[in-house]
Amino acid sequence: MPSKTLHIPAEWTPHQAIWTAWPSHANLWEDDLAGARQEVAAMIRALAKGDTIKVLACGAEAVASADIILDDVAEVIPAEFGDIWLRDTGPIFAIDNGQCVALRFRNNGWGGKYVLPGDDAVGDLVVSAAGVNAQYNDFILEGGALEHNGEGIVLTTRQCLLNPNRNPGWTEAIAEAKLKAALNCEKVLWLDDGLANDHTDGHIDNLARFIAPDTVLCQSASGDDDPNAGVYDSIAAALQGFGFTVHRIPSPGLVVDDAGEAMPASHMNFLIGNATVVVPVYNTRYGKDAVEALKPLFPHHTVVGLSSRHLLTGGGSFHCITQQEPAVTD
Repeated sequence: MPSKTLHIPAEWTPHQAIWTAWPSHANLWEDDLAGARQEVAAMIRALAKGDTIKVLACGAEAVASADIILDDVAEVIPAEFGDIWLRDTGPIFAIDNGQCVALRFRNNGWGGKYVLPGDDAVGDLVVSAAGVNAQYNDFILEGGALEHNGEGIVLTTRQCLLNPNRNPGWTEAIAEAKLKAALNCEKVLWLDDGLANDHTDGHIDNLARFIAPDTVLCQSASGDDDPNAGVYDSIAAALQGFGFTVHRIPSPGLVVDDAGEAMPASHMNFLIGNATVVVPVYNTRYGKDAVEALKPLFPHHTVVGLSSRHLLTGGGSFHCITQQEPAVTD
């Protein structure tokens, strides 16, 4: 049980490090392996202008490729893991009584859809490598399912947290009690559904992101064929109903896979580094507009749009593959 001093800092507060993972398994990434590695490398180089980057790589070939491509921009750490989605499989870092701690949760492969060897244990490896103490919680939770404002408010979705494929029998009341006990948060606010064909069952980091304690960013539809137009409008209305200041930027619009099915592309899956905000773009005409709309909202950061089209074939983007370790400040 955490102490009453535990809190999860907002993502825009100073970091001790950013943890990420290197695309390592050719059987998972197939033809997108090389492209995914280049996209992760571009993200790391952008973030390294203000952050210390720790990169897990699985297997001798992956470690060697990371060492060569990254060229000392980041620390490469050999590790066993299933895939690179460290936001979900790794710990959630917090500050408790002036010390950084790691909150650990159970993982069941996003509701049993992608159960991979090592994903249930990689969080402990991060804890050990970070040299922090862990606090263990006996329920299933992915970090991408929660969005924190740094002052005790958590945003999440019913589609994910109340899904019986995670914690059967959970109601809103049970989920709120569990989160408040584990995170020492004061309030849990609920949105409904996530993006079309999102295998995470509606992770919040594709939908709405805090950029200040009282300010939330979400998307607006792009193009007449945007498959999530109704979802975006419902999210904005709910956030305004909560009393937040709400900013909207263009979505990527319709992005399809090789079979013509809509993919869960989102400009919300950005990462706020110490000096740089890295925004995923997907080779649609709306990416530049989204990045330009973000720049005045982050006046103290460099905002860059980087391709994430290959990463998207695995179901996520830059926020999904990272986890920030907060700096301990006075």
